[in-house]
Amino acid sequence: MQPRDMPGASHETSPLLQDRENGHDGRKLVELSKEDDSHPRTWGKGKKLANIAVIGSMSILSPLASSMFTPGIKKIADSLDATETGVIACQTGFVIMLGIGPLILAPLSETFGRKVLYLSCFTVFTLLQIPTALAKTLPVLVTLRTIAGFFGSVGIANGGGTISDMYDPGERANIFGWYLLGPLLGPSLGPLLGSVILQNMDWPWLFWIVLIICSVSVIGGFLFLRETYVPVLLSERKKHLERSEGGSYYFEGEDDRSLSEKLVQAVQRPIRILFTQPIVLTMASYQALLFAITYSLYTQFESIYGEGYGFDTLQVGFVYLAPGMGFLVAVWFLVPRIGAVYNSLTKKHNGKSKPEYRLPIANIGAVLIPISLFWFAWTVEYHVHWAVTILPTFFYGIGQVAIFNSVQNYYIDSFEKYAASAIAAGALFRSVIGGIVPLFTGALIEKLGVGWGMSVFGFVSVLLAPSPLLFWYYGEWLRERFAISL
Repeated sequence: MQPRDMPGASHETSPLLQDRENGHDGRKLVELSKEDDSHPRTWGKGKKLANIAVIGSMSILSPLASSMFTPGIKKIADSLDATETGVIACQTGFVIMLGIGPLILAPLSETFGRKVLYLSCFTVFTLLQIPTALAKTLPVLVTLRTIAGFFGSVGIANGGGTISDMYDPGERANIFGWYLLGPLLGPSLGPLLGSVILQNMDWPWLFWIVLIICSVSVIGGFLFLRETYVPVLLSERKKHLERSEGGSYYFEGEDDRSLSEKLVQAVQRPIRILFTQPIVLTMASYQALLFAITYSLYTQFESIYGEGYGFDTLQVGFVYLAPGMGFLVAVWFLVPRIGAVYNSLTKKHNGKSKPEYRLPIANIGAVLIPISLFWFAWTVEYHVHWAVTILPTFFYGIGQVAIFNSVQNYYIDSFEKYAASAIAAGALFRSVIGGIVPLFTGALIEKLGVGWGMSVFGFVSVLLAPSPLLFWYYGEWLRERFAISL
């Protein structure tokens, strides 16, 4: 924190201190103004991007690990003398923990700081790949994967907070859009990498490779990651001043509650929001449906294209690129339009903005999702050329990003102070549903066939498709009608 000369203050502490009396105890106020070079929002572009690179790698690597083994489900099942559904449970536990982890890790970062949580949790996640690769039984494999999912969720839990720490609201929209690509693109890249590995190696090498890749991210974190949470920076500065200069200090917003109190509130608030706010429950259900579809598709691609179309492991891996390309196209072309439409509508209404102005782009996804699902389901059912069956998954990827990003922005604008809790509620719901549903998808397809089996998801998506339009008209009334005090 660079010193600045200021009358009545020491050279070292001048930018942070004001000699104010706090009414009764005479403590001095510690401040970190946004004009100071030490404030994360005034950092240079290179320093910010270094932080983004580290947390971006973490936010994409754990979702990548969630689906990396899917091309080898049959191979792992045969090796461990287990059922394929049992092996899919490795994904279920992992994905569920990607939703539960943020409920704990986000408030912990507000007590101990972002940096220490990133480094400690992702280091544990990385080291857990060693016993996972050495696992000899399915229960051990499922248990290790579940624990890994919790620690691997740290990038998802705190990435948005870190971006908010470093960027003003007007700057963060596009950065946030690219950051959100990680949890979406990771599950698409994982199976491709997994198929390349399994083409020439045994399945334990899936986790040895993850160990190597994640180790690079951990090393990068220790070298380049910087703390961004201002209250933690002020707390450290306060302790330093009390040691070096004596006296008593405080900073605005200082939270003296115990860690247990913070955690209880942090866990309760998202759950209360989820089940008392129609907006969150409905849109979280929409996101949950999308995650359930995505992971169901990814666990079935091996049987659909391997057995049905005669693809080898590597060819099946390339199938996963189609929705991934859809994600990239949507982030490049559609996500910036969310902010542009919002600004345009705000200007049109004499500068009065509404959260609902974030929703128009979601309607594109609401149309694309059912169309792409029915297209995929029945072209596979009638064994149409493989290219015709893969193309709809590209449009599905576009639709998923359109809905996902619009909803995240809608949460932030609708709940403002409690936006993080609303996002956590959606993450919890979609992860639990997205993790559990694929366990039953195989049996559903076996009973009904791919056509009707995947059409079930299509019909549910049709039911939820009007949600963005309904909230466009009634969202403001619902927010007022179901206002909650937390």
